[in-house]
Amino acid sequence: MQELYRQHERHWFRLCLRYARNRSEAQDMMQEGLMMVFRDLHQFDAERGAFRSWSNRVMVNAALRFLKKHQWQLSFEDLEAVGQEVDRSASALEKLSAKEITRLIQQLPTGYRVVFNLYEVEGYAHREIAQLLNISVGTSKSQLSKAKKMLRQSIESLL
Repeated sequence: MQELYRQHERHWFRLCLRYARNRSEAQDMMQEGLMMVFRDLHQFDAERGAFRSWSNRVMVNAALRFLKKHQWQLSFEDLEAVGQEVDRSASALEKLSAKEITRLIQQLPTGYRVVFNLYEVEGYAHREIAQLLNISVGTSKSQLSKAKKMLRQSIESLL
């Protein structure tokens, strides 16, 4: 367990940081995730996938549970689906460090941050996000669009 922790600690913590508002919250999320990983380690099946993928899903679920306990669902607005916007920030992102990008993501409102991470980082589809978070597909799309817009504005103000 100790070796497993040492090998994955930084990766798990960075994953939790993307869902948290700050380092303290990320540490709490990671603590809950670690308990789940070690408790459910016997369920990991190497033939079905890599340990990192399995543990990432466990950590994401722990982060979402943590947020649910702290009433994060109140931050979702039930909005109509928003049309796709052109993403003009790709070149700007190249100019920022991973630490700066993480800090910008942490500043997003909770609903925006959660949907952004699930869709853009973890690769969930809007339908999966809607089911996981108990929101409509339209709300998921809207939250993602607004998160991207807010990130774009933050990036532009930095540059």
